[in-house]
Amino acid sequence: MSNVKIILPAILLVGLASPAFADDDNCTDVSPASWLSKEQILVKARDLGFDPRRVKVEGSCYEVYALDGKGRRVEAMFDPASGKLVRIKDKS
Repeated sequence: MSNVKIILPAILLVGLASPAFADDDNCTDVSPASWLSKEQILVKARDLGFDPRRVKVEGSCYEVYALDGKGRRVEAMFDPASGKLVRIKDKS
């Protein structure tokens, strides 16, 4: 019975945290057929002052690994349908 007291709260915590992790990779509900190309996203990143090194699809986002205007490594997440910058993570 004491194992249940430990395991149940752990399961509940994981369940509560999972939506937060899922949101990190959810930028759009639009079908991938309607997304901008990786090249178009790279242009958007450059227009915002990033020096992009690599772009990949992560969930329903484009993830651009780049250097920002100060030379710091960043991970920039873009909505692939609109090209809008969704968030930036400092990777320095």
